[in-house]
Amino acid sequence: MLSGRRLDLLDPSPLDVEIVDIAHGLARVARWNGQTAGPHVFSVAQHALLVEAIGGAFEPALGAAGRLELLLHDAPEYVIGDIISPFKAAIGHSYKAVENRLLAAIRLRFGLTPAPTAAMQRLIKRADRLSAYLEATRLAGFSQVEAVRVFGKPDRLDTPLDPLLDPWPTAEAQGAFLARFHVLVEAGQAVTVP
Repeated sequence: MLSGRRLDLLDPSPLDVEIVDIAHGLARVARWNGQTAGPHVFSVAQHALLVEAIGGAFEPALGAAGRLELLLHDAPEYVIGDIISPFKAAIGHSYKAVENRLLAAIRLRFGLTPAPTAAMQRLIKRADRLSAYLEATRLAGFSQVEAVRVFGKPDRLDTPLDPLLDPWPTAEAQGAFLARFHVLVEAGQAVTVP
């Protein structure tokens, strides 16, 4: 990693996880394999910010630790990339096992439990699904009919999300991700960053 840490992908240690590496990597990983409109890719860092905003809008009473879980939901992709869902399914259990070990190490590093609760998993999935629908229809060329077929009928949300759906330059996505992470850590007494 650019921080100087060495991360064992098959046996990751929370001690080798740094938020600067996560932000740097996620800002450089393109959602939709880069097949989005605009002069910049829509990065996983920006997607994480969008999912965190959506999840927070769905659950306004969610605390900082819960919002941090939303922000970090795709954090393993900073080292393993963003593989499209059909290909993930074809790869099977091996990929998911590596992803889950990385996610557990990341979560432990930032004071979270190794895995989210069932309720948090449902919230992450719900926010991620709406994010995918919005990204598909606004950035990736899907019609609304096609997006509903693939992602399901989207939940209604009255929160303005347009600024988060305009792809940002890499440095902006990285900076915004880091800034949001630090706001959430400072706001949550239970979340500690050694």
